[in-house]
Amino acid sequence: MKKRTLTLASLLIGFFGFSQTEVYFKYDEAGNQRYRGPDAAARPSSQTTSQDTNRNGASQQLQVMDEKMFMKQIRLYPVPVNDVLTIDWTEEADSLIESVGLYQHSTVHWKFQQQNIPGLNRKLQVNMMGYEWGVYVIRFTLKDGRIFSKNITKR
Repeated sequence: MKKRTLTLASLLIGFFGFSQTEVYFKYDEAGNQRYRGPDAAARPSSQTTSQDTNRNGASQQLQVMDEKMFMKQIRLYPVPVNDVLTIDWTEEADSLIESVGLYQHSTVHWKFQQQNIPGLNRKLQVNMMGYEWGVYVIRFTLKDGRIFSKNITKR
């Protein structure tokens, strides 16, 4: 009886006392962890970091864009590629892009690299006619050091 009561008590403690909760992590632009905990408390944390930035006397508003928003500013066509891949982007993304590169996924061998210069007019065309079919990775290096990439296929 004592063993059964102890087992039941430990099950109840484990079930009610140590139930699993969702934990959210928030990071700043440099990759430092700023918050760990439930989602309800995460929102005020991001608001305080933006208030801290304003207190530091930052007169310019920094253009911080996550990968999802950045990729919405980029057009890649046609996908899958037969001969020429066209990459164009908006003016907002143009101010962030430092360089664009293309490499084959299986060999990690650079096929194409181009610095973003004003003469590009926010558009690149890559002749992929001589490239083998397969998966290629378009890599955007931003001026703040971040790297965003997207997979495309060549047939």
